[in-house]
Amino acid sequence: MLTKEDNMTSKDLSIFNSLRPFSIGFDDMFDQFENMLGNGGMSMQSNYPPYNIRKTGKDKYSIEVALAGFTKKDVEVEFEDNMLTVRTKQTDKSENKDQDGEILHKGISQRQFARSFTIADDVKVIGAELKDGLLTIACERVIPDYKKKKLIEIK
Repeated sequence: MLTKEDNMTSKDLSIFNSLRPFSIGFDDMFDQFENMLGNGGMSMQSNYPPYNIRKTGKDKYSIEVALAGFTKKDVEVEFEDNMLTVRTKQTDKSENKDQDGEILHKGISQRQFARSFTIADDVKVIGAELKDGLLTIACERVIPDYKKKKLIEIK
């Protein structure tokens, strides 16, 4: 039985498919939307860790991921094939002690996670900083010369 969410997904997919004949060179983008909406990928990803996407300038963006209790040794940021992924590194769970002593009660969660973001072709990931429990990833839209507005001379 289709739920309300399934109907919305089917409707969204039909909109993208109906736009295909009117676009050139956007097949990858439509495929990405189909993958996100068609296989339930959006509902499968958990809400942990929470994040913000902020526009910090005309062509600048930042992704802020709340990582309380994590250090930069615990987390990795990977960018490959237009996919930016923030995830925990594999750790040795046999260690029950840290530099400050043995943990008797662990109330600060450090569960494993992987959070992915699809980045446009013309957006460049500049860098990442973890400060005060907030991982900030800086991004910038770089518009190549061939995409900039220009007047075409009529002969």
